[in-house]
Amino acid sequence: MRRDHWQQQIARLDPETDFEQIARIVGLYEFPWDSQQALSFALFRTYAVPSIGRLLYDTGEFTGAVQKRHDDTAILLEVIAEQGMESPDGRAGVRRMNQMHGSYDISHADMLYVLSTFVVTPVRWIERYGWRRGTDAERLAAVRYYQRLGRLMGIKDVPDDFEGFAALMDAYERDTYLFDAKARAVADSTLDLFVTFYPRPLRPIMRQFSIALLDDHLRAAFDYPRPPALLVRLAHASLVARGRIVRFLPPRRRPKLLRDTHRIRSYPGGFMIDRLGTFPTSMPADGEVSRTG
Repeated sequence: MRRDHWQQQIARLDPETDFEQIARIVGLYEFPWDSQQALSFALFRTYAVPSIGRLLYDTGEFTGAVQKRHDDTAILLEVIAEQGMESPDGRAGVRRMNQMHGSYDISHADMLYVLSTFVVTPVRWIERYGWRRGTDAERLAAVRYYQRLGRLMGIKDVPDDFEGFAALMDAYERDTYLFDAKARAVADSTLDLFVTFYPRPLRPIMRQFSIALLDDHLRAAFDYPRPPALLVRLAHASLVARGRIVRFLPPRRRPKLLRDTHRIRSYPGGFMIDRLGTFPTSMPADGEVSRTG
């Protein structure tokens, strides 16, 4: 296989109609590690919105069961991407997300903002650290993918293009980011989990490394100390260097799934999609929250 094998495959597809296939190639073959990291950072930045951070703290799930919540979120998003939104597993995954979201008091604005982070953060990550630049077709496919997912989740007023998603995300962060002690606790718990993915001697370094990668306004919202300028430069430079090394690797022949890595620890014997996530006692019946019609 040539190094540009998957790029050639994407060039034969139409992002207006083949957006799921393009998104699958980008996320599981061309940029699997980058996509996984970017989505993790996308979720992390949502904690800085006080209404989101407080809700996650009050559930107790993101401080008392953070590994499982990480695993459930990663698996649900990955299954939907791998199998397709219209597949039985994909629809089960969307339904499970709708059941969870429908059982909490989440504003439409917050839901729309979270959706925008899933579009914008991976595109910006790949532009900055990827082994090659993303293409216009890949960007459009990401937009169409999350527009469709947003509709299945009952989210309205979804932007028409990437620029609209980016403007929405940036404006929402300017307007809402504010320090909140509960949100900081959720961020701390998530960072504590993240560093466990690395050997023990590296964990203090990886925590500082992660904070060094945060946008200034995101770091300030959590009241994390500003890292030394040298550490910030080294953190970003190391990811750029990684991308340049990956450029010389052969194309991936099989999809790289996060659930096959050591980072997913909650289900050594396998999982059932309809049992993932939270089940609050006040959760409505399936028919009341399923919006995947």
